[in-house]
Parts: sequence; structure tokens; C-alpha cells
Amino acid sequence: MSPHQVLEAGRSLAERIPYSVVALVSRFALASVFWRSGQTKVSGFAIREETFFLFRDEYKVPLLPPDVAAYLATIGEHVFSVTLLVGLASRLSALGLFGMTMVIQLFVFPDGWPEHILWFALELLIVARGPGVIALDHLVWHRAPGRLVHAC
Repeated sequence: MSPHQVLEAGRSLAERIPYSVVALVSRFALASVFWRSGQTKVSGFAIREETFFLFRDEYKVPLLPPDVAAYLATIGEHVFSVTLLVGLASRLSALGLFGMTMVIQLFVFPDGWPEHILWFALELLIVARGPGVIALDHLVWHRAPGRLVHAC
């Protein structure tokens, strides 16, 4: 087998990976990052005092009072992670995480771009191409299109 044939066989094999698998892994990876971050902000169902301290003294997100920013970030990290993982409102969830990533990049950790650009890539993939067929969105949009049209 020539090198060209080996490369062609490898490319052919890679192209057989369904987009849904790529999307599922991407959703899982992205949800994992934000879920773990959200978990550091809570103790049980309560936001930790340290979280409020960080938003007051370290993060200093503009335009929002620190306590409001702490609540929004904590809730967003948890809700968007879960909805993204199960594939419900996936594009909106990825867009929400994209907004959070932008705030983190621009105002909190501007030197964190090597990590943030990876998050952006996953968010962009999901926003642009959707969650794939292994998602609740697929059931909602493709299994009941008549109901959605009439419900609107």
C-alpha cells in the first residue's frame, strides 16, 4: 500500500464518524468545563460566600453588581451545562456559554485565551451546526414538526 493510499484510507475512515458523535463529545466537553466551574461556586443548593467575595474583589465584571453577577454566573454554568449535555435548547445554551466565555476572556482572565479559544471553538460548532441527532432538540424539531408549527 502506498503512502497516498494509507492516507486516503485514513481520511475515508475519519469521514465515517457521524457528526452526532462529534457534537455529543463537544457538548460533553463544554458542559464538563462549565459544570465543574459552577460546582466550585456552590455548597449544596447555596452559593458559597467565597463566590460573592470573588465577584466583588477579583472578577469585577462591569455593568452588573457583583452579587447579581455571582448569581447569574453560577446559575448559568449549571443550567447551560445540563441543557447542553442533554441537548435541549442546545444552540441557545452554547450561545449563553459563549457570552460567559466572552465576559471571562475580556474582563476576568484576558491571558486565558489559549483555553478560552478551545471553548469558543466548541460553542461555535454547536451554535453553527446544532447538537446532532443524539439530543432532545432532535426529537423536538424532527419528531413533532407539525405540533411546533401549530403551537407558534
